[in-house]
Amino acid sequence: MDQQQRPLPDDFFKDWKQREALAEGMIPQIGKLYREHNVSTYMYGNNMVNKSVIDLMKAHRRVRQVEQNELSEFDSAPMLDAIAKLQLGPAHLDIGKMVVKYQSLGNGRSLDDFLNDELSNIIGSHTKPLPQPQDVVLYGFGRIGRLVARILIDKAGGGDVLRLRAIVIRKGKVENDLEKRAALLRRDSVHGSFKGTIRVLQEESTLVINGNPVKVIYANSPQEIDYTHYGINNALIVDNTGVWKDTAGLSGHLRPGASKVLLTAPAGDDIPNIVYGVNHDQITPERSIISAASCTTNAIVPVLKCLLDEFGVTSGHVETVHAYTNDQNLIDNYHKGGRRGRSAALNMVLTSTGAAKAVAKAIPELQGKLTGNAIRVPTPNVSMAILNLQLGRETSVEEINEFLRQQALHSPLQQQIGYTVSTEAVSTDFVGSRQACVLDSQATIVDGKSCVLYCWYDNEFGYSCQVVRCLETFAGVVWPSYPQEA
Repeated sequence: MDQQQRPLPDDFFKDWKQREALAEGMIPQIGKLYREHNVSTYMYGNNMVNKSVIDLMKAHRRVRQVEQNELSEFDSAPMLDAIAKLQLGPAHLDIGKMVVKYQSLGNGRSLDDFLNDELSNIIGSHTKPLPQPQDVVLYGFGRIGRLVARILIDKAGGGDVLRLRAIVIRKGKVENDLEKRAALLRRDSVHGSFKGTIRVLQEESTLVINGNPVKVIYANSPQEIDYTHYGINNALIVDNTGVWKDTAGLSGHLRPGASKVLLTAPAGDDIPNIVYGVNHDQITPERSIISAASCTTNAIVPVLKCLLDEFGVTSGHVETVHAYTNDQNLIDNYHKGGRRGRSAALNMVLTSTGAAKAVAKAIPELQGKLTGNAIRVPTPNVSMAILNLQLGRETSVEEINEFLRQQALHSPLQQQIGYTVSTEAVSTDFVGSRQACVLDSQATIVDGKSCVLYCWYDNEFGYSCQVVRCLETFAGVVWPSYPQEA
């Protein structure tokens, strides 16, 4: 609900300094809740853990821009103060939404009484998201593997959920291979420096990442590995190589000490291609192999699912303007694929994408209704999906934008769909986006039943976040989330 409009401050600088001080005071509370209680805090879906003062202030500003209310640090700081005094069990708490719920539905209760009612199920709770920590192994350590590692380390919390235990790679041709691997994790030309410390233990073949010992296993194939030799048991293997894409090939990972496999690429045969938020209910306990589909499939499926349910979709075309990848050549050279041999840094390269067909694995109702192509462009990260759709009924720019804004802020798909109102947004603005895609509301075109939507997506980090969400479900992680629906 909208809040009452707060009057403009008489002294903007004084107001800023007051809000800055409040945000600074939030940081130790957020950290303590996370480390000691495994409570993750959010601001309208954006994680508040390990953020700077300015990051927290910008998160509040974003809510004011997109949610169209006047939520500020003056509101969220008292809420966080009161929460920090409670003995809570593990949970995800959206501080911004809890503030709005209290202001709208507090019904005269004190803040403490509201929280005692709202959080009654986790006050004093010792129930963990998992009975015991889940071991995770990354098989391959390229662009996605390193980003998944960053996210897993960042989400380590108290160490009792997902634990990155090992990385499997081929031995490089230089003596300081381990140091080079660590250097690639420390610094990234697109995503910036790693937020933490990495210590290389050469003799132990181990990287200590923010206090997490991670064994580096050199192997040429899964068949060479017995994970129990490294104290690893019942591990989830994340295959980042894409070498094996069917059940026969991926089953090779199911070695001693490993129980399940997640592929970070589209899979063949009957392996489910999971787009978290849409069909993750297919991750059932009996499954041992799943796929997290592709970055583009993850970007378009949540939006398509929303549109299908609300408006109907009779047909459409998906054009992806995609950042170049390691599959392409930096300069013209031989490549087995058409056009991909031409210089990625100098050309727009028309190529194919299987994302449109892959949609049907997540949304069977769209089987045969979509076509697709891709244009690889000379940028290293962040892509755009252009959805040109024929809907089941007429609509307008205002209706479709407002519908998707609500989905981005208040639906179960808020982790998958982002929303921007900026008229100046460009691709680099979305580096580090945790959503599967972000709708550019200023570019929406509607003419009767025809619509064109422009969806930005960080094809590396945003996709990696979706991978980790699948991992948590695969492991059986259950997070109580608050506020509860009114």
